[in-house]
Amino acid sequence: MNGGGKLRGAGILITRPARQAAGLARAIAALGGRPFIFPAMVILPPDDRRALNKAQRELSSYDYAVFVSANAAEYGVGDAAAWPQELIAFAPGPGTAAALAAVGVTNVRVPATSMDSEGMLALPEFQKVSGKRVVIFRGGGGRELLGETLASRGASIDYVDCYRRARPESGAAGLEEALREGRIDAVTLTSSEGLDNLWHILGTEARKRFAAIPAFVPHARIAQRARELGVSRPIVTAPADAGLIAALLEYFGSPG
Repeated sequence: MNGGGKLRGAGILITRPARQAAGLARAIAALGGRPFIFPAMVILPPDDRRALNKAQRELSSYDYAVFVSANAAEYGVGDAAAWPQELIAFAPGPGTAAALAAVGVTNVRVPATSMDSEGMLALPEFQKVSGKRVVIFRGGGGRELLGETLASRGASIDYVDCYRRARPESGAAGLEEALREGRIDAVTLTSSEGLDNLWHILGTEARKRFAAIPAFVPHARIAQRARELGVSRPIVTAPADAGLIAALLEYFGSPG
C-alpha cells in the first residue's frame, strides 16, 4: 500500500448493490483509501408487482410497516406523498432508516440493541401486537423470525416482495485481476447472500486470494458464513457505514 490519508492508500473492495455503494466509496476515498466497487448483488423490480401495488394502496389499513433493508425502502415505499402520517415504519438499522428518510418516510423506529430482527423484536411497539396488522417489505425470502414471532404474539402479517436479488453476470474478470495484482487489501461484506454470490463467480485462485484478505462485516452471521467458506480474517464491525469506516480506520489508520 502507499499514498496519504488515514487509510494509507488501502484498496477496499465494496460489494454493496450499486445504488448503495457510492456513499461508502466517497467516505473511503476521502480518508485516503482506494475504493473498488463490485456489486455482489443486482437489485431488480419484482417480476409481479400486484402484491406490492395492493399494499401501497392499502397502507392506511396497517398499524406497522417493516422494511428489512435499504433496498426494501427504495422499492417499497412508492409515492411518499401517499404515506399515512400515523403509520410507523421500522428499520433494522440506520442505513435503512436513512433510505426511508431519503424517500420521505421519517416516522421510523430503529432497534436500540442489535441491528437485526432480534433487535426489532425487542422494541416496545412489538411487545403487545395482538390484533395489529403488520406489512413486511422484503426482497423475496429471507429470515422468517420477525414475522413468525410477531404472528405468535397475535399480529396479522403480510409479506410483500418489493424487489428481487440476482447474482451478477459479468465483471468478475476485473475483480480477479485486481485480486491477482494485489490491489485489494480488504473487503466490506454487508450480506451473506452477497458473499455467496462472490464465492460462486470467483475462480479457484481468486477465491484463495479473497479468503486471505481481511473481511469487514457488520453482523456476526456474515462473519460465520465467511468462516464456513474459508475466509481467514472476518472482522465484525459496528453497524452501517460508520461502523465499517471506524473498523477500517482502526485496522489501516496511522496514528493521528
